[in-house]
Amino acid sequence: MINKRLLIKNLLAHNDECSFYDKKRQLNLHTKEGKAKFLKHICALSNSNPSNNSYIVVGVEDETNEIVGDDFFDDSRIQNLVNAFLENPPKILYENVPFPNLPKDKVVGLVTIKPKSKTSFFKKNIHTILANTAFVRRGSNSIPTEDKIPYSKLNIETVLSIENSSRNNISNTLDGVIDFVNHRHKDMPSKYRVFKELFVICWAGIPKKVREKTFFSRVDIELVNEQIKLFYSAQDEVEIAFDDNTFTITEYVPLGLNDKTSYYPLEQQKLSFFDNGYYKIETEMLFEPPQYNKKVLFHIYNSTLSLLNKLQKSQALSDRDELDLESVPSILMICFLNGFEEAKQKLVAAKPLLKQYKNPIVYTNFKEVMRVLRKMKYGGTKVS
Repeated sequence: MINKRLLIKNLLAHNDECSFYDKKRQLNLHTKEGKAKFLKHICALSNSNPSNNSYIVVGVEDETNEIVGDDFFDDSRIQNLVNAFLENPPKILYENVPFPNLPKDKVVGLVTIKPKSKTSFFKKNIHTILANTAFVRRGSNSIPTEDKIPYSKLNIETVLSIENSSRNNISNTLDGVIDFVNHRHKDMPSKYRVFKELFVICWAGIPKKVREKTFFSRVDIELVNEQIKLFYSAQDEVEIAFDDNTFTITEYVPLGLNDKTSYYPLEQQKLSFFDNGYYKIETEMLFEPPQYNKKVLFHIYNSTLSLLNKLQKSQALSDRDELDLESVPSILMICFLNGFEEAKQKLVAAKPLLKQYKNPIVYTNFKEVMRVLRKMKYGGTKVS
C-alpha cells in the first residue's frame, strides 16, 4: 500500500519535471483553456508512459518546489472529462493528500495516470487544440506530434523505485491517526475505524441530531494508510454509516430562497474493503434540483444581477446587500437549474468580484457551488 504523502515527496525530490511527472500550482477546470491544458498533459504523460504510472502533483510552486497546497478537489468524475475529449483515454485518479504544514482546508492534489498501451489523442476540438492531435513528453514539456509514437519503457525502473520507496508502514499509520485526532482536530469530536485489520479511516465533524439521524458539519474524513483526504467541507452536512466491510458518506447541500433553507442529498460515496488487501470506491449522484415558481425566481434573479452590478461599479452596499451577497452563488445556481441558461455564465463571470470581496464566505460559497455544478455535469445529471 502506497503512502501518497511519501510518494509526492519522492516525486518532488527529482526537482525537475520529467517525462513521467508534472507539477502545477493549481488546476483551473472552470474554463475551456484550463481544461485543455489539463487534458494536454494527461494525453502526453499517457503516451510517453505506456508501461508505468505517471503523475501530476497539484499545489506546488513551479520555481521553488515549495508545497503551498490547493483547495480540496472532490470531483470523482474527472475521468468523465478525460473520456469526453480523448480517444483511448487512460484511467486516471485524483486524490487529495493532506500535509502537516498546510491549513486545514488545503491539500496537495495527486493525479495518477495509469499505463495504457494504445495511443491517446483528442477526438474533438477544445480551446486551441484540434481533433486528432496527439501529445508526448519531451523532458518537462508536453508537445504535439504527428509522428508515430514508439512504445517506451524508459521510465519503468525509475517509477517502480519511487513507488517502492513510498510504501506505507505501521509507524506512518499510527503517526497519521495521532496527528489527525490530537493535533489537526483537537477542537472537535474525532473517531477512527479499522477495516479488515488493515485499513484505518479517521473522521471529525460537529454532530447534530435531526429526526433520529446524525449529521456532521465541518467534516474531514481521511483514509490514513494512504494519507488520502476522502472528504472535506466547511459547509455541507454529511451523514456517515459503516459496517464491518463498508464506509459510506452521504453529502447534503443547503439550498433555498428568502432565508428558507432545506438540505438536499447530493452524492453518496461508498468504500468497500476486501480481505485480499484491496478496496474500491463507488460514487452515486443523488441530487434532484429543487423547482421554484418561475415568476418569483425571475424577480430574485434580476435582484441578484443588480447586486452584482453594484459590486462591479464599486457602489456602496447596505448591510442587507452584504448579507445577500453570501447567497449570490447558490441563487444563481438555483436559477440555472430552473431554466435560466445564462445564470451559470453570470456566476462564472462574477468570480473575480467575489474572490476579492472582503467577506471570505462569499468566495467560499462560490467554490462550493461550482463544485456541485461540476459534479452534476460529469455525474449523469443533465447540466450544460
